[in-house]
Amino acid sequence: MQLVFATHNQNKLEEVKKLTPSNITLISLSEIGCTEDIPEIGKSLEENAQIKANYVTEKYNLPCFADDTGLLVNALKGAPGIYSARYAGEGKNAEENMNKLLDELVNITDRSAHFKTIIALNLQGSTSLFDGIVEGEIISEKLGDDGFGYDPIFRPNGYQETFAQLSLATKNSISHRGKAIQKLMIHLRQLSNV
Repeated sequence: MQLVFATHNQNKLEEVKKLTPSNITLISLSEIGCTEDIPEIGKSLEENAQIKANYVTEKYNLPCFADDTGLLVNALKGAPGIYSARYAGEGKNAEENMNKLLDELVNITDRSAHFKTIIALNLQGSTSLFDGIVEGEIISEKLGDDGFGYDPIFRPNGYQETFAQLSLATKNSISHRGKAIQKLMIHLRQLSNV
């Protein structure tokens, strides 16, 4: 089965490919000739994921899944949330996003936060949603060289390392995206066995 993963983020694509069974071939947006940024104009992660999946399905007539992920910081009433990728501006610069978040949390003791991923799958004429959440905290300095986005400042509960310090295998087994992808893959396996 071929499935379009509606992302331009190569890091995210590689991360998800490692979780995908061999009978499913993931195709990126660039591989189908989609070079435009699909506008994320929804008011929730669910809406944004559906907007991206629907865009590909309607324009290219291909089965597709899309995700939207947000980092929700309790002391900031859930910010950056749906604006996580462009928290410091439309440039989607991870360093600037992290710096802005760290600046806003100076002198704040409650640094608890969670990542949430929603995946929308358009397949065989219907849409299915899958979610994944990982609880943790925002540390006060960037640690680690792996990962992307906010990974260097997010430490998941039960670990001493940030997402950027953990191995990809460990991160995928506990992360928000990993959990949502696992649910998606279980669903796809059930469909292929019907």
